[in-house]
Parts: sequence; C-alpha cells; structure tokens
Amino acid sequence: MKAFFDPMQDGHIPRSYLSRGQMRTPLEIPERTGYILKGLEAVGIEVERPVDHGMREITRVHDFGYLRFLESAHRRWKQIPDDWGEEVMSNVFVRSPNSLRGILAESARYQADGSCPIGDKTWEAAYWSAQTALSAADELRKGAREAYAVCRPPGHHARYDAAGGFCYLNNAAIAAEALRERYPRIAILDPDVHHGQGIQELYYTRDDTLYISIHGDPTNFYPVVSGHDDERGEGAGYGYTINLPMPHGSPEETFFDRLATAMHSIKVFEPDLLIVTLGFDIYERDPQAKVAVSSAGFNRLAKTVGGVDAPMLVVQEGGYHLESLTENTKQFFSGLLAVR
Repeated sequence: MKAFFDPMQDGHIPRSYLSRGQMRTPLEIPERTGYILKGLEAVGIEVERPVDHGMREITRVHDFGYLRFLESAHRRWKQIPDDWGEEVMSNVFVRSPNSLRGILAESARYQADGSCPIGDKTWEAAYWSAQTALSAADELRKGAREAYAVCRPPGHHARYDAAGGFCYLNNAAIAAEALRERYPRIAILDPDVHHGQGIQELYYTRDDTLYISIHGDPTNFYPVVSGHDDERGEGAGYGYTINLPMPHGSPEETFFDRLATAMHSIKVFEPDLLIVTLGFDIYERDPQAKVAVSSAGFNRLAKTVGGVDAPMLVVQEGGYHLESLTENTKQFFSGLLAVR
C-alpha cells in the first residue's frame, strides 16, 4: 500500500478562525501531517510525492469562477492599499444577490464561513492536496487494491463553488470523478465527526454515488445547515444519500452501531470502489469530538471497512488532537493491512 503527500501542502498556515462569535486558535495546522506521517512510517507504509495532474480533473468538480477566485484571492487582496488583514476573510457572507464587484464581494460569495481564511500559500497547498488525492487514485487505476491520500487542507466541506470548514477543494470528489470511467459505481463513507456537506451537495441528485456520513448531530454544530437524517437525495439520487447523525456525547458503541448500518447499505449498493474520508476527529479527546471513539476503535473501524470487496481509497479529512494522531494512524492502517 502506498500513501501520497507533498510538503507544499503544509504551506497553508491559517492565522485566524471565526467560530460561534469568537476568533479562535486555528486547529487545521501543518503540524497535523507530521504526526500522521510518523504513524505511517511505524506501520511500514511508503509515502511518495504526488504527480502534478494539472487543473482539468479539478475543474470537473468545481466552478471555474470559484477556482479563479481561490488562485488569485490573496494576491488581489494584498493589492488593496487600505489596512486589510494578512488573510482573505470577509466580514460579509452573501451568496446572492452579489454582483461580484471587487475582491471583498467575491470573498462574500466564495467563502461560506469564517473558518477558511486564504493566506499567501493556501491555493498552492489546496492544489497539491488535490494532486495527492489524484496520485492515490492513479494507484488504483494501475490495479492497486488500496491507497491513501494524506490530504491537507482537507476537502469534504468544500462545495462546488465555496470554501468552508477548513476545506477549499473537494479532494474525495476530485478523485472519484477521475476514477469514474474505471469504477462507475462509487460509495463514499464519511466517518469524520462533521457532516461533509460539500460531498453531499455534489452527489445529491445522482444515483452512481452512494454517500453515507456518520457525524455529530449538526444542530448547533458545524456545518449546522445540513446532515440531518431526513436529507436523502433528490430525483434520481433519492435514497443515495444516507445521514447517520449521533447525539452529542455519544459513547463509542453509538458510532459502531451507525457504522453497522452504513456497512449494510454499502453491501446492498455493491460499489466498484469505496472511498473512505477518514476523520480522526471522532477520537474521544479531539477538541471537535462529539463521540468517544478510542484509539483501538480506529483499528476496529479499519477492519470493518476493509472487509468490503472492492478497491479502497482513503482520503484524509479532520483530526485535531495532535498528540494522538500518530497512534491513531498506526491503529487504523495496521487494522486495514491486517484484512487487506
């Protein structure tokens, strides 16, 4: 099994983070990847630098105007002569009506919340995070049974045309569409503690992708406006979105009860490919956790999902308790290697 990561992904260093009426210390920081890479080294998984696939696969998933904004935002922001901050972050959030006149209006349209500031290296980092996912996808295209994309920044909150929740490009969806010709039926299992509204939005009307999210109840918890169990898809996609929220403060077994439900649905769907958007923020000591999954629980999670008879792409999402990331990485991938 191979993993992929590029050091340029850690050029994104957020300085600010607006959440629930306060400016907070950012959680999605470069140090995360160092701990994850140590965990991979401990279980003998080789890490390679990704190949540059360019923009075409990214434009299959994201709006072109949004991509132009991400690429140019910080450069244009710094051209303003007034006393503006070092990061692109609007104090206005208006998607429509919005004539997009000026960088502040574009920020109001394309940044969905206050948790996705754009610094001088953010675009480069997000770009290479997507290339990491595409290079891991290449491994499966070559015939590998599994691969791991150490994506940072993460991606499952990134919408078709908006950044949010620490996410800028939807790495899992970019990889899925790159693999669609080889693997027409794709299941995406999202056990990150937050609902991945970006993935849901992209596949909500489609029946070629089963999206299942296990997450903390989104009532007063990010992303707040999506992830409820009555959101099931629309049109041809009705039934192909499954949300399995957990009450806040749930014990570990609540998570595994939801996982059992998810696995039954995946079995019925019979995917050609399983994508797991791995979030270590379900860990019991994570500052974002609403469920108490133990380190050993990640081993159990991996052995469960590893039983699916299909190639598997693991795409990294959240996980913010730095001290546990190495051990939890070891637990997950040792479990996965044991059954694959």
